[in-house]
Amino acid sequence: MRFLFVGDSMTVGRAGDFTWRHRMWQHLERTMGPGAYTITGPRSGLYAGDEADASQAYADPEFPRAARRHLAGWGEGWRHMAPLIQPVVATTRADVLLISLGLIDLGFYAHAEETAGHARTFLARARAAKPDVRAVILPVIPNVRARTDPFFADDCARFNTLLAKAVADLDRPGSPLLLASHPPGYTLDADTYDGTHPGPSGEHRIAAAFADGLHQAWGVGGPYRGLQE
Repeated sequence: MRFLFVGDSMTVGRAGDFTWRHRMWQHLERTMGPGAYTITGPRSGLYAGDEADASQAYADPEFPRAARRHLAGWGEGWRHMAPLIQPVVATTRADVLLISLGLIDLGFYAHAEETAGHARTFLARARAAKPDVRAVILPVIPNVRARTDPFFADDCARFNTLLAKAVADLDRPGSPLLLASHPPGYTLDADTYDGTHPGPSGEHRIAAAFADGLHQAWGVGGPYRGLQE
């Protein structure tokens, strides 16, 4: 089973982070075992300054190079990834997309309806490359801006409703889609370092949302245990 992480700054991470991708790799090692899965993607680095895929300074230097691969970028959203996903899936032959996108779109580029349109385009293009591709999609986690900007908070909520509808509309037996749950117990004060980006506990909680969704819906892997360590 070939996994592709797709995301924005919350997924790519910055120099010095573990990233939730690292937590997910640990989970897959525990529950599926080496050789039962592959992590794929055209990038492998972290964000460093103004350079997007520039750093390999992960908090865990033993994080294997092959497991660092992804399609994520600081400041990139659904609108940026929609043109990229078809050639990436065609090249990597990814079986499962683990997607966390939308906050950048809503914060800087477009309202909920347009962003939901980009999400639908993204999924159509992924399937054009591989008709049986699966996807687990995380709803947008509003950042600290939502506390003081009610219009932004409403847009995040509306987008999540539209995303759920898109998943329901587009889900099909040969290419199932799954809307993950909001990461259990996730709070901005405890689980981010700046009101947006996950710290260590937030990384675990995001990984848990994906891992538990995969296990509960499709029997992939097992329950997430990282938060208990």
